[in-house]
Amino acid sequence: MGRAVVIGSGFGGLAAAVRLRRLGYEVTVLEAMDQPGGRAAVFQRDGHIFDAGPTVITAPYLFDELFQLFGRDSREFYELMPVDPFYDVRYEDGSNFAYRGDEARIIAEIERLSPGDVDGYRKLADHSRRIFEVGYAKLADVPFSSPLDMLKAVPSMLRLESHLTVYQLVSRYLKDERLRQAFSFQPLLVGGNPFTTSSIYLLIHWLERLWGVWFAKGGTTAIVKGLVRFLGEIGVDVRLSTPVAEIAIAKDSRAAASRPSRMGKTTGVVTESGEFIAADVVVANADPSVVYQRMIDPRWRKVHSNRKIARTKQSMSLFVAYFGTDRTYPDVKHHTIVLGPRYRELLTDIFKRKLLADDFSLYLHRPTASDPSLAPPGCESFYVLSPVPNNESGLDWSKIGDSYLDRVYTELERRCLPDLRKHLTTSFYVTPDYFEENLRSASGAAFGPEPLLLQSAYFRYHNVSDDVGGLYFVGAGTHPGAGLPGVLNTAKVLTRVVPPVRASATASPSFTMPVARGA
Repeated sequence: MGRAVVIGSGFGGLAAAVRLRRLGYEVTVLEAMDQPGGRAAVFQRDGHIFDAGPTVITAPYLFDELFQLFGRDSREFYELMPVDPFYDVRYEDGSNFAYRGDEARIIAEIERLSPGDVDGYRKLADHSRRIFEVGYAKLADVPFSSPLDMLKAVPSMLRLESHLTVYQLVSRYLKDERLRQAFSFQPLLVGGNPFTTSSIYLLIHWLERLWGVWFAKGGTTAIVKGLVRFLGEIGVDVRLSTPVAEIAIAKDSRAAASRPSRMGKTTGVVTESGEFIAADVVVANADPSVVYQRMIDPRWRKVHSNRKIARTKQSMSLFVAYFGTDRTYPDVKHHTIVLGPRYRELLTDIFKRKLLADDFSLYLHRPTASDPSLAPPGCESFYVLSPVPNNESGLDWSKIGDSYLDRVYTELERRCLPDLRKHLTTSFYVTPDYFEENLRSASGAAFGPEPLLLQSAYFRYHNVSDDVGGLYFVGAGTHPGAGLPGVLNTAKVLTRVVPPVRASATASPSFTMPVARGA
């Protein structure tokens, strides 16, 4: 039996472990932190349960597939609940837009805000569908390892006008600025600026319409726990508090003769405690910029030199506050987008100028709207997320974090949570330093490389390492990118590029992309 090591137990790593096991490998997952999940870790304070990271579950069939590979049903391990509306978008002028999944109710909301945009929305939705049918259905789980892979996709991308940004394409169809914001903020969910991100990411709208937005009972961490339990049942060892220091590499003359950039092949990993764990295959569910610079000696890196890595434009980061209250806020939806007075200008401050602006837009997560068990009786659990510059800004969060939190709470009290500070039972926050230090993300970026056109598909870090044989990448930093569907598809790519250990391993079930998941 071949041996595989997965570095990191985020959703990409856990999904990779399942797929590698199905390919016949003996799999060990190594997690640096004391709990699994990576960005999807969990915090527990004063009786409140907080998902540390992702809270929006879309394309749940990608989770279902993992269990089906071994003839199991995901519902044995966790329960999903539909979220409606997907998002409640609140504007500075006091108006709001209930962003839902079915067309009739979306159009009813558009008619309420801007009747003249109904026909434009129908055209926008159709364009989103056409992008989805190519950019997701055909390409999301296909590796882009050579220029030829990219050239094959170029004609379709040109026909779909992928050279336009998300905001440009949305603005072609919608005139009301509030609707333009409501239908263009989605790239922020994967670390992109709607004013610079390719319109291919408009596929997110159709993906959400097609499969809905879901939440796991018990929080997103329930899915993590379910996957870890499942991995134990199929013979995968998940080791916590085991950070990897180095990817062990040996010279590979045969590979070098056919591929000069690839001088070596991995033989396993070395943990920070000095333990060597042998492996034929190493899959890194970690930031590729960090893996290449910190875990691989420069003499093995003919493609990813430090200079090349330094040119990578990293995504923005996040300030996330977690808090509980001793009262409930029934008028606040599960997902609320609180948009500030500026849109383009604020995003320019965050992405380009790397400035911490005086104003902000916020994403407020109220999981107790769906699952009251996440807080003590009569209480609520929340987190609020503010996009901020990554650590290339030079901001000292140890000095400004408390004051920034106070400003965020002031805004929440003004916009949707009256008297919030009078009812706080617990409160803490993480900054870009958490992403850089705890999650080992370059520059404290929350989503890996920014999803620009020239940092997507072939131009993103490849799923198959160009430098080291036997090394593969999953997670937000590689193709197709961030967001749960993207991350889970990076693991699906492995089935196309990692050789199975035995012939029987290739007889895995085939899947037909489902239309929707039943409630």
